[in-house]
Amino acid sequence: MIPLLALLLAADDPAARCVSLARADPAEAERMAERWSLTGGAKAKQCLGLALTEQSRYGEAAAAFEDAARAAEVAKDAMAATYWAEAGNARLAANEPAKARAALDAALAAGTLQGMERGEAHLDRARALVATGDTKGARDDLDAATRDAAADPLAWLLSATLARRMNDLPRARADIAEALKRSADDAQVQLEAGNIAALSGDETGARKAWSAAQRIAPTAPAGVAAAQALAQFNGDHSNEKKP
Repeated sequence: MIPLLALLLAADDPAARCVSLARADPAEAERMAERWSLTGGAKAKQCLGLALTEQSRYGEAAAAFEDAARAAEVAKDAMAATYWAEAGNARLAANEPAKARAALDAALAAGTLQGMERGEAHLDRARALVATGDTKGARDDLDAATRDAAADPLAWLLSATLARRMNDLPRARADIAEALKRSADDAQVQLEAGNIAALSGDETGARKAWSAAQRIAPTAPAGVAAAQALAQFNGDHSNEKKP
């Protein structure tokens, strides 16, 4: 349980109230942020970004986070890097990878992100770089992501996927093994494990992983793709000559 003192402190903290409200009632959080923005500076703009994100209005959310980042930079507030990172993530969700990269460049250039937060920014920038065709840059960012955000299975999954696409199967196998350690119940992880096993000539491993992906999420894109991959092993022998 949350201590009573913490609850009382949160009640007096508009930023904490906003985070809670954004999850429970994002439309009301948006209205709160708009009122608060008259006096609240960067934190109020971040609040607006969070409320818009919860409503899946990602382009608008990104703009709000970018406004927060600029306000924080003017105020010499180290939180600017966090706001840029949030903007980059929202730009990715809005399918705007070039703008995402620009925001994430700003987040990482600040030099104030640490640990997991820095790793997640590298991970998001890698996603933006892949989307814009810069696989070499993405490789460098994924190396940083698997170091600083090693607990995140997505970092290992994307690193394995990129390694497979770059025909580096030893790296792909090593990284997908790390993803499986952290999230074996994720259909996307199992699908990629099957893809890598198949390219490595491991039919048994491919069957096992694809079957797991299909079982975990039979109607999701990863499960459907796994089912299609498994179909190649079943074979259609209808056109074969009978003895």
